[in-house]
Amino acid sequence: MSNPRYPEEFKIEAVKQVTERGLPVAEVAARLGMSTHSLYAWVKRYSKPEEQRAQEDNQQAELRRLRAELKRVTEERDILKRPPRTLPRSAAEVRLHQPAIR
Repeated sequence: MSNPRYPEEFKIEAVKQVTERGLPVAEVAARLGMSTHSLYAWVKRYSKPEEQRAQEDNQQAELRRLRAELKRVTEERDILKRPPRTLPRSAAEVRLHQPAIR
């Protein structure tokens, strides 16, 4: 079963039902057909001012970008640390095709 994606306006309205109207989280979540865990996360997120949310979103995006870059650079470093397996180590290891002698 896939997790449905809700628009931001829907999330804000669900949070308003909990914060402004004082309805219980479990009741609102059941009525909207979602988990209470998701609604608690929305309440935590959307209770903050818009500016603070935008700043946290920017920080999270930067953190994701830096982690991806670190992963890429680490993989590149690991590739360079591996010993070459396909290249000969010396000129003596280069073998030329010689016809079989019978």
